[in-house]
This record gives sequence, C-alpha cells and structure tokens, in this order.
Amino acid sequence: MSKGRRIVRGAGWLLVVLGAAIALWGVRGGFLTGGSARSASEPTEVPVSPSATPTRTPEPIVPTATPTDAVTKTPKPTATPRLTSTPRPTPTITVTAALTLTETGTLSDTVTLAATPTASSETGTVTPTPTSAAPPADPVPSGSGAFTVPAGERFRLGVSLPTWQGNPDTLRALQAGWVMDWDARGSVAYGGAVDYAQTVRMGGGRLSLDAGTMTAIAAARPGSTWLISNEPDVRWQDNVTPDVYARLYHEAYQAIKAGDPSAVVAAGGISEPTELRLKYLDRVLQEYQNAFGEPLPSDAWHIHNYMLREERDSWGVDIPPGLSENTGVLYGIDDSANLALFKSQIVQFRGWMADRGYRGQPLLISEFGIPMPADYGFPPDVVETFLRETWRYFLTATDPALGDPNDGGRLVQRWCWFSIEFPHYPTGDLLDSEANRWTALGYAWLAMVKD
Repeated sequence: MSKGRRIVRGAGWLLVVLGAAIALWGVRGGFLTGGSARSASEPTEVPVSPSATPTRTPEPIVPTATPTDAVTKTPKPTATPRLTSTPRPTPTITVTAALTLTETGTLSDTVTLAATPTASSETGTVTPTPTSAAPPADPVPSGSGAFTVPAGERFRLGVSLPTWQGNPDTLRALQAGWVMDWDARGSVAYGGAVDYAQTVRMGGGRLSLDAGTMTAIAAARPGSTWLISNEPDVRWQDNVTPDVYARLYHEAYQAIKAGDPSAVVAAGGISEPTELRLKYLDRVLQEYQNAFGEPLPSDAWHIHNYMLREERDSWGVDIPPGLSENTGVLYGIDDSANLALFKSQIVQFRGWMADRGYRGQPLLISEFGIPMPADYGFPPDVVETFLRETWRYFLTATDPALGDPNDGGRLVQRWCWFSIEFPHYPTGDLLDSEANRWTALGYAWLAMVKD
C-alpha cells in the first residue's frame, strides 16, 4: 500500500472514531441531564415557574403554591404534607387586670412591661426590662365606609400577642380592651384598662398546667376569664379527641373554680363553627355527660371564626380528631375574607348554644383574622375592610332569641384580632416592630378608635 493511501485510510478511521465519540457524548449528556435526543425542528420546553415564591408557614393552613395576585374563583389547592404540631407561641408580656364582660372591673394603673419575663405561668412577679417607645400615633385616614367604635364599647376590642415584645403605650394607642398570649399568669401588668385572658392548652393527653398551678393563679387573679383549649379540633394545635377534651376540661374547670369560684371559664376553642366542628363539640358534651353524670358546666363559650378548608390531609384545618369524615366544608382561599360566611358562622354557633342550653352565656371570639398571605388576594385595603366590617357586625348584631340577654341580645360580647405581629402570618399585623411603625392595617385600627 502506498504511503498516500495509508494516510487517507488513517484519516478515514480517525473520522469514524471522532464521530463515534461525539455520538457517545451526546447520549451520555442526555442521560445525566434526564433529557433525550431532540430534532432541530422540535420546540424546546420552557420551564414553568410559579407567579410568586411560595409562602412558608409552620402549619398547612394555606396552600403550598401561591396563586396570582387577584383570586376570583376558588382554586383547587395542592395538598400539603403532614406536619408536626406548632409550638405554642412564646409569651413575652404580663398583665394585672381581670377580664370581665362589662366596662367596669378591677383594673390597675401601674404600667410594667417585661420584654423577657423571668417567670411564666406562676403567681410571682415579672422583672421588667426597658423597651423602645411606641410608634408615633399619626393614623392615616381610613378608607371608604369608615366608622368610629364608641368609646364605651372599646372594652370589647382584643388583640393577641404571639411573640410581641413591645411597649404598653402601643396597647394604649390601640385602645385594646383585652389581650391574650396563649398562657396563664398569676401576675400580669399592662396597666390602664387592658384585661388579660388566661389560656389553658391541651395536648398529649394532659393540660398545659397542673391543677395546683391553675388553682393558685385563679386565687391570685379573681374574676379572670379562662379560655380552655386552643383549637382542640386541629391536629397541629391542641389535637384532642372528644373524650380527652371532656376529661381535661373537667380537670381544668375543677382546679380553676377551687381557686376562684367567680372565674369565668369559657369552653370551646374550636377553629371555626362549621357543621363538622359542631359535631365534634356535640361528642364532647356527650362524653362529659357519660363520664361525670351531668352536663358540661361553663360560664361562657369561646371560638375562633376562620373560614378554612375541611379536608383530610389537605390545606386548611383538616378533620377534627376522632371523626371519620374525609371532608367537611371545602372552603376556598378567597373565602378567608368572606363576610357573609363569617356572619353566618356566628349565627350558627349561637343557635347551637341555644339548642344545648347555653343561650344566656357570653360568646367570645378569641381569634379571628386572615391567615392567607397578602399575595393570595388579600392586599391591605381588603384586610382593612374585613377588620372594619367584622367590628361593625360584632357591635350591632343582636337577636333576642339567640344573643346574650344580659347584653341586649348581642351575639358576641368580646373579640380578639390575630394579631399585633407574627412573622408566619403577617397579613393581619398591626405593627412593624423592627421599623418601629404601624402597618397600614394598624393605622386603620387607630382611625377607628380615634375620638
């Protein structure tokens, strides 16, 4: 073979080897990236990304995918994974006034605040530490339909304090009549006309406080209102079956009354008064009757009034422990600010109370608000309207057949907004403590209590 032919043949083999190498590299690249061979004429896929970064919360209350800015129809949300229960918010403030259901009561003029208490759920005092001043109270004008809460009715207004470490001047500016922080305390001091509602949690088959501690706190703070349980019907909150609720409620009631016969013990604590949740409470009443041979005793009832989805292993509030149903009311995202539903649930619960022999008792809405993120269709003006119109309803809704006869037949006696500030659910925040300023909703609140 001539030298020239050998060169040509060698070049040919070299081209074959190079071609094979290129083909193998293409196959390898497609395998590593999960891709496949694609012709030049075939369109390239464009990854689809959500319209906004999903909002993370400690509970599966909201859907995992963020909808577009305006929600007009009820979407079908993506089911969220099963989560463990949310830790109880760390209490940061303490108070001296007793929660009563009239404008008058035993109030303290002493203002003492502890940013980091040295005692909790005890009868001892709490050592205060200095705090920053309250934000300037210069409210912007409220939106359309604004109104002012009469001064004589402001004792009804409440706000919850999940992790707040603020100044009592803030509560004075809000003119809040009462507060709660998911704890019970024997020595508390916000000063002025701010009442403190005690709370006893359930979980793991026991109460958050032992009987001796409850009796001691009750004796130290006579006349207090005690909210028994925080969402016993929700598996990532207190999460107890009806029989366990009945037993633990009995323990709490007996211990509190042993220390203070005048204490106002409020039963309930459910997340929303839907038909499914009322079935849960009916079972509680039956379990109590079976175990103790008498109707469940109470001085008042308290509930939360949300509109959240009832579906097993989905977003919302799931199914109450001990119930076999897989679905209840399939509320949508936009229902969180639905005023018609909000009002109907209040009437439904008052009807339930009347039918079970509790008509003459006060009803406290111990938590309400909008837990959905703002970018789910709840900008500040929507939340302001919801706050204003729920207040208007609470102040004016009466029914002589259902309401409290000692309060002119009014359906609701006191109510508590969630919350002054909480990073996991900021849509209802009144305060931006880092910036030391009110939020837009905070300014709206101030405008409605301005004389």
